[in-house]
Amino acid sequence: MLTTVDVARDTTWDVVVIGTGMGGATAGFALARAGKSVLFLDKGRARSPSTLQGAYAEQFPDGRALGAIQDRGVLAAAGREWEPIEDVSRTRARSFIPFTGAGIGGSSALYGMALERFFPCDFTPRENFPNARQSALPERWPVAFDELLPFYEEAEALFGVRGTQDPLRSTPATHLAAPPMLSSAGDELFAALKERGLHPYRIPLACDFVDDCASCQGYLCSRACKNDGGRVCVEPALAMHESALLDRCEVVRISTTKRSVDAVECVRDGERFRVRAGIFVLAAGAIATPALLLRSASSEWPDGLANRSQQVGRNLMRHLIDLYAVRPTVDGFDNRRKELAFNDFYLHDGVKLGSVQSFGRLPPASVIACDVALDVRRTMGALAAHAFRVVSPLLERSLAPLIERHLMFAGIVEDLPYAYNRITVAQASTRIHYQLDHDARSRVDVQRSLIVEAFRPRLTRLLKQAANNARIAHACGTCRFGHDPKTSVLDANNRCHDVANLYIVDASFFPSSGGTNPGLTIAANALRVATHIAVNRTDEVPAQAAPTKISHAKVTGT
Repeated sequence: MLTTVDVARDTTWDVVVIGTGMGGATAGFALARAGKSVLFLDKGRARSPSTLQGAYAEQFPDGRALGAIQDRGVLAAAGREWEPIEDVSRTRARSFIPFTGAGIGGSSALYGMALERFFPCDFTPRENFPNARQSALPERWPVAFDELLPFYEEAEALFGVRGTQDPLRSTPATHLAAPPMLSSAGDELFAALKERGLHPYRIPLACDFVDDCASCQGYLCSRACKNDGGRVCVEPALAMHESALLDRCEVVRISTTKRSVDAVECVRDGERFRVRAGIFVLAAGAIATPALLLRSASSEWPDGLANRSQQVGRNLMRHLIDLYAVRPTVDGFDNRRKELAFNDFYLHDGVKLGSVQSFGRLPPASVIACDVALDVRRTMGALAAHAFRVVSPLLERSLAPLIERHLMFAGIVEDLPYAYNRITVAQASTRIHYQLDHDARSRVDVQRSLIVEAFRPRLTRLLKQAANNARIAHACGTCRFGHDPKTSVLDANNRCHDVANLYIVDASFFPSSGGTNPGLTIAANALRVATHIAVNRTDEVPAQAAPTKISHAKVTGT
């Protein structure tokens, strides 16, 4: 149920969850199901009659102004982030609003629903990059693939994932539900990729596939078929378990005693108040989570909460993603759905690249034109942006064939952790420092050549996005977990080193980024951490950081 400030402030909760994206929603649901009283806090809005659903924010009457000045009210109503971050990676700082979620379900409410497991090799990343210079890449994750496997399986069942087996995986997900039949174009490409010796499969999607499903990538689903963190986890937690939700609630500071969190300081509709709990689960995202910790500096934590290692905000990673427009030989196909993926280039000739998968349909031409206008304003100034409006209609007309007559694919390349790629704060602003290193550019170039060759003789158009910081996708790594408190922020159970009751379960915890979508790994790990919290004392800082060995059935009932 939605609760009030008075109830949130006057109750001492078992668990407070900050953020309702994939990690926070899943962990909160599992803890509520285990009998904990859980309060979800989210700065975004719960859905209401005024929520903008079924289309991009830019397509609504007030949304066209987003091409010039991004309207916070429109973005908030569409479940999108409205606060800009400052890119200080270049000589001239530039601000942009990341395309991430801010509402119930977080970015999962906007996602394209692809829920892929990491490969076992992703858990031993140093083996894949033996010559990675100056990288903070660890030899292995604190947990192994086999330890996470039962939680992968539970997360796939929880989110209703549908797909087929990847022929290149040694641990197939045999329990996945069947997807719909392939479109005519998808069927043609599936056969063509197999003829070239590749191994395509049906990409696993957390979707119920109602009739005429539009996939709703990039905006809120209006037909209750997208299985996101809000629908799958937060709503059942509120309806069936002892939990509550306070929306439009921004956590601005975490208050601590010497070794633990005693409260979080919140602002809602201009009112400032404190919320208390025994356990705090932070899941605001890999950008907002470290920013909050840094803003929570105190005499005990002068460099930011949980930051004795100086690693909070560092090691920022993002997947390096390009788009490929492929022209099938058939006509009259539906290109809205994500249908195919293949991992033949995940590891190629000893070089770690990543996955190739359907992207779904590009946004409408008017939305792309808005985005280009923002790029022009950001890079060339207001005068150039004003001039761009003259040619914008021509751009929209030229984009139509690309959008309607092609299947779009995304090439994902793994990023590496470098200490200089980081999140910092300055007064009220959050700053991103990110430079794409030479090794990453080289691997992106290798994958580009491989993908274009894979789709020959079909016409393939490459849309380069990998080097664009404003297209930040799958951000992770800014509060990494590990066994050594000197080089990590979290222990192996995702608890902050030296902070007894603070856990982080969003993608901040990743010590490496892997080569495919992070959503399922975030959800599986959140279930693992919830299991640990439910059966262990959390009022003492552990002497050892080894992951807890407990029965999966104790929380999940499986």
